[in-house]
Amino acid sequence: MRPRRSRPKAAQFVAGVDEAGRGPLAGPLAVAAVILDPRRRIRGLDDSKKLTEARREALYAQIVERALAWHVVLVEVEEIDRINIFQATMVGMCRAVAGLKLAAQEALVDGNQLPRELPCPGRAIVGGDALVPAISAASIIAKVTRDRLMCALDGHHPGYGFASHKGYSTPEHFAALKRLGPCVLHRRSFAPVKLLLDQGTLF
Repeated sequence: MRPRRSRPKAAQFVAGVDEAGRGPLAGPLAVAAVILDPRRRIRGLDDSKKLTEARREALYAQIVERALAWHVVLVEVEEIDRINIFQATMVGMCRAVAGLKLAAQEALVDGNQLPRELPCPGRAIVGGDALVPAISAASIIAKVTRDRLMCALDGHHPGYGFASHKGYSTPEHFAALKRLGPCVLHRRSFAPVKLLLDQGTLF
């Protein structure tokens, strides 16, 4: 009789945590937490920014299929403007870890800041998205989730080019902002958007 696979011990439930979309002028912030299965390795994990879109999509599918648990949350523009992007990132990280179907024993967070309200002990790791596989996986989940959403939102807010620049500060985006003005996806608290609203021009 084939032996049943036993579940990993609780001490093995370490979550990697990372975000995507902290810098853009438009769109929500995506934050993901991932607990990888040490028995089901995923090759090629890395900082999502270093990977091609096709590679991110392929790895996303593997992470979703092989991870012990994963959860991604969106912090919407209204909340970002209300509490600022740093606090939105901290809040999103706490929500992502809390939303995991398995209770993490530890959270490894990309960066140098650790959210105070994490539901478990945590460590901040500078450059963790390129060093720690679980953080790399979270980086990929967050990035793919947000990019897909921005492509979908492009159809609801035509003319801004969200499908191509995903809300980041590109010349194309600045030109569209100057021509069309901000839409509901734009972060009013971010300087270029605020300047446009206050003065009627980006320059």
